[in-house]
Formats: sequence, structure tokens, C-alpha cells
Amino acid sequence: MDKYSYIANAHVAYIDELYADYKNNPDAIDPSWKTFFDGFEFAITQYGEDQNGGAQVSSASNQSKPAENGALATRGTIMDMEQLPKEIKVRALIHAHRSRAHLRSKTNPVRERRDRKALIDLEDFGLDQNDLNTEFQAGNEIGIGAAKLSKIIESLKTIYEGPMGFEYLYIRDPEMLDWLKTKIEKEALSFNPPTEEKKRILSKLNEAVVFENFLHTKYLGQKRFSLEGGESTIPFLDAVINKGAQLGVEEVMIGMAHRGRLNVLANIMGKTYEQIFSEFEGTAKPDLTMGDGDVKYHMGYSSDITTIDDKKVNLKLAPNPSHLEAVNPVVEGFIRAKIDSQHQGDSTKALPILIHGDAAVAGQGIVYEVTQMAGLKGYNTGGTIHFVINNQVGFTTDFDDARTSIYCTDVAKIIDAPVIHVNGDDAEAVVFAARLAAEFRQKFKKDIFIDMVCYRRHGHNESDEPKFTQPELYNIISKHPNPREIYVKRLSERGDLDAKIAKQMDAEFRQLLQDRLNMVKEKPLPYQFTKFEKEWQSLRRSTPEDFDQSPDTSISQDFIEKVADAITHVPKGFKPIKQIDIQLKQRKDMFFNAKSLNWASAELLAYGSLLLEGKTVRLTGQDVQRGTFSHRHAVVHDSTTNKPYNFLKEMKDSKGQFSIYNSLLSEYAVLGFEYGYAMASPNSLAIWEAQFGDFANGAQTMIDQFISSGESKWQKMNGLVMLLPHGYEGQGPEHSNARPERFLQLSAEYNMVVANITEPSNFFHLLRRQMAWEFRKPCIVMSPKSLLRHPKVVSPIEEFTSGGFREIILDNTVKAKDVKRVLLCSGKIYYDLEEMREKEKVKDVAIIRIEQLHPLPKKQMTEALKAYKDAEIVWVQEEPENMGYWNYILRMLYKELPMDVIARKMSASPATGYNKVHVEEQLNIVKKALKLS
Repeated sequence: MDKYSYIANAHVAYIDELYADYKNNPDAIDPSWKTFFDGFEFAITQYGEDQNGGAQVSSASNQSKPAENGALATRGTIMDMEQLPKEIKVRALIHAHRSRAHLRSKTNPVRERRDRKALIDLEDFGLDQNDLNTEFQAGNEIGIGAAKLSKIIESLKTIYEGPMGFEYLYIRDPEMLDWLKTKIEKEALSFNPPTEEKKRILSKLNEAVVFENFLHTKYLGQKRFSLEGGESTIPFLDAVINKGAQLGVEEVMIGMAHRGRLNVLANIMGKTYEQIFSEFEGTAKPDLTMGDGDVKYHMGYSSDITTIDDKKVNLKLAPNPSHLEAVNPVVEGFIRAKIDSQHQGDSTKALPILIHGDAAVAGQGIVYEVTQMAGLKGYNTGGTIHFVINNQVGFTTDFDDARTSIYCTDVAKIIDAPVIHVNGDDAEAVVFAARLAAEFRQKFKKDIFIDMVCYRRHGHNESDEPKFTQPELYNIISKHPNPREIYVKRLSERGDLDAKIAKQMDAEFRQLLQDRLNMVKEKPLPYQFTKFEKEWQSLRRSTPEDFDQSPDTSISQDFIEKVADAITHVPKGFKPIKQIDIQLKQRKDMFFNAKSLNWASAELLAYGSLLLEGKTVRLTGQDVQRGTFSHRHAVVHDSTTNKPYNFLKEMKDSKGQFSIYNSLLSEYAVLGFEYGYAMASPNSLAIWEAQFGDFANGAQTMIDQFISSGESKWQKMNGLVMLLPHGYEGQGPEHSNARPERFLQLSAEYNMVVANITEPSNFFHLLRRQMAWEFRKPCIVMSPKSLLRHPKVVSPIEEFTSGGFREIILDNTVKAKDVKRVLLCSGKIYYDLEEMREKEKVKDVAIIRIEQLHPLPKKQMTEALKAYKDAEIVWVQEEPENMGYWNYILRMLYKELPMDVIARKMSASPATGYNKVHVEEQLNIVKKALKLS
């Protein structure tokens, strides 16, 4: 069989469909194809249908008959590739380069690229060497005017097959597509930075290379996760920050893992070389009262810099653990908080930059979750610049073992984000990509990915041997010059810069580093503590005494009336569905007649009162606007138009901002985002509600690495609240247990609050306490399900106008002298016990509720139990004995309060899946606790 061209063989039917759409409505198709068909129409008009063999359109009569030259002509097609006018063939060639030439671009500095079947050669389009001297109007397509085919091909190779590969034709926004096309095809061809900029690129590259080399020679074998092979990262960041500042950026936050982190700290963030050397020397003595600290390549940093255009920019590097990509949503949440609070919604003033590894960006699911957030109104940050340090290996494995996709950045396509693949050895190409990325982000407020293909000179760390698994690759790398050497040679060959200047830069910078190291050796630096950001400077660190008793968090009657009025009325003409209308009437009755509030009303009152005080309240999670259990209804919808109405957002006299967003179906990324939001804004009450408490299992990395330990590791306070629905109600193992034992195991050193609350007023005070404290702590609430509508779970109005949070709630229903057993419990089990006690008229058992598990109110518990000095003390829980609170309580109180436990039997599963078994187990616990069995 004769060889068919790629288009004729694979895309004829598709082109025909597009052409039919074009004839029907030219503006309805992709702009790049519209241009193609415009050219086709032009060629037919200009040259006629017989030019170069004719523009023959196939018909039913030749449907199964091969056309001349073996080209396939099928019914309905415009024509096969052989039959196209050459003007159109050249336009097809240009389109193919835009679409597929990235598969052949010279982006890999150390390996030959695999043949990815780019199919962009002359013969793939029915062209040959004889056409090279023919002039084609198609040259106008790439901005070079009518030109010989040889010139067109030369330009296409320079643009699309050089050190940068562009993926962008899948973008569906015509304006964005045209803008990118112009930038890529016109500016890439003419990009030649002025001498001063070339010097700056060389200077930043020199800093990156010499810094790594200096550390490698002075601290041989010490882990530093070097940037060697990827040093062009430093000129990239420098260019992004400077260009971004030109375009209005005032604040940049970078999230990255360990690779190259020390280099970024030193040469971008401005952390002093002395401080870094001091950490390597081990001479700095930390003050352990400030926490346990973290390794040097996990710490965050903040600084103010002045750009080359004299613009002031605040830079932040987010602290992060070694859980790859976990920092991504934290950065996004932080930037969103700054956009909301400090920049009045203007996202062009705050820029998030996420630096990925190639294996991590392809392999970590959190990347997909964060990418899906990009355009959502609750999580949009005006576009993120994603930069991949693509060193082509994971820990030791090749990319064949790391991903199925051709590129590690293919996740970008789900949000139509353009991707630029760039050779890390070409510093000017990297800087061009940086400038384009900054301009794109500022103009379109969308994400963009830069995939810098480079290599890693050492193993995963400096004591690792990469040749165990990559001998061939590392034989090449060992002989490969570094990016600075390559750039110096290029500058010298072009006559842009004298090689002596480069040598002088090297010597001067190396001497500067040696001088700084000598200073540290002679006089060790004190440990550098993380400074509070200016937003946090009015706060302080907590002390143990702060947890003896909660502050007054009551509000005035006037506040109650203002909030009540806001959450019980809808605008004129607004028609809620019948069930909502009933709930609104019940709300109104609770506030103005019964003077007793249920859980939802108390919660909304807490939020409303904070707004009246000028605080920000942000609540997110799946279905939080109505609440998983349809109790909250903070936002309602018109039954006819579906138009939403947010009660508290419309409240009169509100001085704060209320945001409540139904989240994407994600726990890991969303929880990280809210942690970042709370990290940025101490005057914001940021809350995440899980649909069911055990859904937090999917976000365990955030809980372990950020929420529970962030203050100890990085001296970063955080007031995030997690609402985790919890309680045994026969809903099976997945919807019963929020795993309080896990949070209690992580609890120490007053690091966070863990609570299980039984009264609406106490929940109200707990939420307000988060903002009333002179410090911030994460707060985990085992929030209720059935108690949301329990008739006894109501609180009188006077409990909101006086007092504060109660860590324990005493029993005033029995006489202390008659009590033979005291039950200590937490959460919903109290109401089961109370109901049975009342029904069976038990008078000798007291029930004390522990509303706050950590910090455990030992003093209050000890004082309360003095009234029952001869009574037996028993801990009661509905969770299995190996779960829940018992192990924690036993560990905390075994010296002071000997006690026994009543609980479900030890179990591998959190709960039974059989309702009858559940009912029987629950009844047995209650009866045993009350001594009825």
C-alpha cells in the first residue's frame, strides 16, 4: 500500500466535519481552524480549483475508489492531502507545528528525545524539497509576511522545535489563544534581552551554581537537596518576580519541596548566607521553649525586596513538610486570604508560585485536587504559576515508572492551562518562559505551567548513589557542563559578554561566601526565630494558664436582635421552598418567643456576632450552605429562579466579611486551603466542615503535618476550626466515628483544642473563643448529627448574653450525697444516659460532661469530683474501647483518678453495619453505666 500522509490517513473525516461547521458558521469553530479554512477559501479564489492537481472534493461515486497517487478519498471529505493546494498544505504544516512540534523540541539537556510521532515533516503534508524556494502567503500566519517555504520552516523550527516546546492549542478561549500565539511566534523569534539583562541572568545563574558548589565542598555528605543541574530555577524566579512587580504584583508566596530550597532561600528570598552556614555548622542554639523546630530545608521565610524597577515586593516561602505537594493548597489558601482581606479582591496584587518535582506533580493526587480549584469561586486565586524542576527521575526511578502520560504536566490540560516545556540549560529561554508566564497570569488570571527539563547531578540527597538505578544517565551527567558554563560559552561566542567578566563574578561571589563562612566560624550567630507576620504582631503565644478558664465571650441583646432579624427574613419577592419557609418561622419563634435556640441558630448567631465585631468568617465544605444534615441553611434559594440569598452576608451593620462556599468533593486540598487561609489572617474564623467526620481520613497528611504540629515546627499559629460530624446512630462504620482518638494522640503541649460539645450555647462560645483569645489554636470539634434536632438540645437566650465556654458541664439534677457512681462522658452519649436515667428514675448516678478533651481541664474535673468523694468514677463512651477517648483519658488521669471504662468491645471496625446490633450495643452501654443490668 502507498504511504498516506498523516492528515489524509487520520484526520480527513474530522477536517470535513470542521469544514462543514465553518461553512455554516465560521465563528463557531476553533480560531486556528477558522484561519486554516480562511486560507483554503483564499487559495480557491486566488488560484482556482485546478491549481496543483485541483481541489477535488470527493463524492459518493468515488467513495470507495482510491484517488490518484494512492491517496484515500472518502465520501464527505474536502479533499485528501495530495489534492490540497500547496498554499493550504503549508498552512496545515504551520498548524501541525503549533499543535505537535513540542514533541520534537530540544528541551532535554542530557538525553535524546524519544520519537513521539510528531508527523510534522514536509512529506507528511504532500510537500517536498522542490517547494522550498516557492513563496507562500502562509508566512503571514507566523508574522514573517509572504515568504519562501524554507524561511517558513526555519522560523517554525526556531519557534517550535528549539529549546522551548509549547502546548496551547487545546485552549478554548479565542482571546487567550491568539495572545499566546502572538507571544510565542513573534516574541520568541525576536527575543534577545539587552546586555544588562543578560548580565543579570548570568549573575543569578552564577549565584545558584557557586552557592551549591560551595556547600558541596564545605559540607561534603550533608543533606541539602541541591539544585545542581536545575540552577536555572534562580533566574526563572528572579524574572517572574521582577516582571510580576512591573505588572502590579505586591506580594508573592512560593510553595516548594526540599529540592533547591536552600538556594531559593539564599538567592531569591534574601536569607543571609551567614544564617544558612550557621545552621550547617550547628552552632546556633535553639530555644526549645519556642517548639521543636524543623530541618533547615523545611522552614519558611519572609522578606521584603526591591526589584530592578524599584518596586517593593513582599516575598514568602511557605514552610512545608516532606509530604510532596502538600504545601500547594496551603499557599493557595494563604494568597486567597490576602486577596480577600488586604487587596480588596484584586488578585493581580498577590501571586502564588508552586514549584513541583516532575515525579510529584504527576504522581500526587493533591495536584489534581488543587488544579480543579483554580476556577472555583470559593478557591480562585487569580491564577498560579506552576514551575516544574523536571530532573527526569523520582527518588531513583526513571519517568517510565513515574507516569503513563507523555508529560508530567498533562494535568494542566483539564483547566486549559498552557504548558511551556523549556530546556534548563538555556537560561535565556527559561527567562523568556518566566516573563511570558508572569504576563499571562496577570492578564488572564489563569494558571500556567512551566516544565523546565533539567537533571539532578547527585542522588536524591548528597549521600545517595544514583548510579544504582541510572548508570547510563549519570555517566552522561557526570561529563555535562553546568548551566552557567553553557551560558558563559554562549555569551562569549555571540560576543555579548567577555568571559573574563564571568570569571570575575565567580571569584567575587565565592570569596563573599568564604568571608561569610569565616565570620560564622569566628562568631556563631544566635538562633534565628521565625518572626510573626505584621498581621500577627498584636497576638502572643499561649501559656498553660490560659487554659484554666475560658474568657468571657458573651454578646449583647442588641447583637442578638440584629442577627436574629438578619437570619429570619428574606427579601421582598423572594420565594423559598415550603420546608425553608417553615424553618424560618421556627427560627423566628426561637429568637423572639421561646427565647431558646437550637444548634443551627446558635451557630449562625456566633457567626453574625463576629461579623458585627468586624471579624471575617469563612466556612467551606461539601454542602455547607445548607449543612450536610440540612440544619444550617445559611444560604437559601428562590424556588422559582434558584437565586441564592445569603442571610449573614446581607446583615445590616455588618463590619466583617461572611463567605460560605460549597466545596469541590475534596478533603485533602480543601482542608489545606483553609489552613492556609487561617495562617494568613488571624482575624478570620476559617472553618472546614466534613460531610462526615471520618472523611477527614482523606486529609490526614494536613492534620499530622500542619494542623497538629505547625506551631511547634514552624512557630506558625493557626486558628482553623474543623467540624467533624460524629456519633453512633446506626449508620454503619463509615458514618459514625470521626476518630477522636487520632486527634487526641496528636494532642500535646497545648497544640490544639479537641472538643465534643453537647449544648448550642457552648458551641457558640467555643466559636467566639477562637477569636477572643490573644493567641490562635486549631480547634477540632466532634460535631453532632442527631443532636441538631434533639428537643433537649436547646439553650436559653441568657446563656448567650453572659459567660463563656464551659470546659466541663456539671450535673445539677441529683444530690451529691446520694451519688454512688459518677459517669464521665463526652458528646451524644450524655443524652442517651440522661434519657434512660430519667425514665428509670435513677438517683444515685451523676453524669459530668467533658466538653473539651484537650487541653484536658484537669483542675476543673478534680474540683468537681470532690463533691462525690466516696463515689465510683467510670468513663463512658459509645465508641469501641480501643477508639474514642479512653486511652487518652487513662493516660492523662491514671495517677489522679483511678477509674474503669464502659464502652463497646474492642473492634477493628469503627462500628457495626447492622442497625439492630447497634441498638442492642447502645442499650447495653447505657444500662451498664446506670447499673441497670
